[in-house]
Amino acid sequence: MDLPALRGAADAEAAGLDAADAADRLILDEAREVVAATPIGRIAVIGDAHGALAIGALSSAGAPRDGEHLRVHQDALLGERAIVANAERLGLGASVRMLPLAPELVRDARVVLLRLPRSLDQLDEVSGLIADHADPAAVVFAGGRIKHMTPAMNDVLRRRFGRLDISHARQKSRVLIAREPIRPVADGETARADAPHPITWPRRAHDDALDLDVVAHGGAFAGASVDIGTRFLVGRLPELLDGRPAPRRPIDLACGTGVVAVCLARLLPTAPIEAYDQSAAAVASARLTAAANGVGDRVRAERADGLELVPDGASDLVVLNPPFHSGAAITTALAERLFADAGRALAPGGRLVAVWNSHLRYRAALERAVGPTRQVARDPKFTVTVSTRR
Repeated sequence: MDLPALRGAADAEAAGLDAADAADRLILDEAREVVAATPIGRIAVIGDAHGALAIGALSSAGAPRDGEHLRVHQDALLGERAIVANAERLGLGASVRMLPLAPELVRDARVVLLRLPRSLDQLDEVSGLIADHADPAAVVFAGGRIKHMTPAMNDVLRRRFGRLDISHARQKSRVLIAREPIRPVADGETARADAPHPITWPRRAHDDALDLDVVAHGGAFAGASVDIGTRFLVGRLPELLDGRPAPRRPIDLACGTGVVAVCLARLLPTAPIEAYDQSAAAVASARLTAAANGVGDRVRAERADGLELVPDGASDLVVLNPPFHSGAAITTALAERLFADAGRALAPGGRLVAVWNSHLRYRAALERAVGPTRQVARDPKFTVTVSTRR
C-alpha cells in the first residue's frame, strides 16, 4: 500500500527512523479486504508508530459514519502525538480517537491491526485484552520486521487464539494472523482444554535486596524486576544525598516502573517526588509501585515528553536512567534529548545523577548539556555520573 509522507515523532526524527516501513505496508495489505468490509468503529489499531496503520486503515475502510472513530493506542506519548498530527495534516483528525490500553480500546472490535512489540509480556497483555473484549469473530493482523520476531510470539498468540496463520515474508517482514479468541471461563462454565489462565496484568514481585515491591504492566521496561542499571544507580543514591539539604522538586526522569522514585521517597521522607515517562505503561506501573510501597501519596507520576511539565530552573535534583531504544532501534539521541531537558529544568548548582552503559561514553554530552560531570561509580557495564548545572 502506498502511504502519504508521514512525519515521525520528535525522538524518532532525531534518531533518523522511518515513520512507515515495510511491516506497516504488509499488515495493511494482508488486512485490506477484511478492513474494507468492516465499519471504522469496529477497527482498532495498537502499537502504530506514527500513524501508518491508522491512516492506511482509514484509506481502506472508507469514510466513517457519523460518530464513528478508529480506535488507536500508542504507548509512547511522542508516537501518540505524531499519529494525531499526521491524521490532522491529512484531514483525518476527527476520525481517530486515541485510547488507553483498556477494554474500551478493543471492545467488540472485529479487526485489530497490531505492530508486534519487542516484549513478550507486552504482547501477552495486549493479546489477552483483545481475546477477552473483542468480537468473538475478531481477526488480529500482527506484524513486524522478521529480525525482531521470534517463535515465542507465535506461542503467546496461540495461548489466546484458537487459530494462527503466518503470512509469506515480504521485504524482510511478516504478519501473524490470529483468529478465534479464547476467552476466560465464566462462573459455572466448563473449562476448555485450551482455555487460558486468568490475565495476571499488572504483575507484582518483591525485590529482596531493595526490600520493595515492583508492580508492572507488560509494556514497562524490565517488568516486575529491577534492571541492573537501576540497581547500580540506587545503590549510590544514599551517599549522594547524605548530609545535603533536601533538594527542591526531586525528579525521577524516564521513571519506568518507579523504582528510583520509591527509593528517593524513602531517602527524602518529607519531600514530594515527581516521576515522568512518555510510556503510558511505565507511568501506570510507577503509580502502582509507589502505592505498593506506601509512598503513593508522595510520588506523582505523569506521562510527559521529558521534563516538559517542569519550568526552567525549577529543580535541584534529577535522577535519570536514560533509554537507548526507539522501538527496536538503538540510538543515543533519546538520552541526549533528556540530558538537554534536565539541563534546562535544573537550577544553577542543581545536579543530574545519571546511570548509563559505559560503552556509550556520554560524559562529553553531559558536560555540554548540563555542566561539569564527575564519575561516581563504574563497573564493566555501567557508569554513574553527577553533572552540576552551571
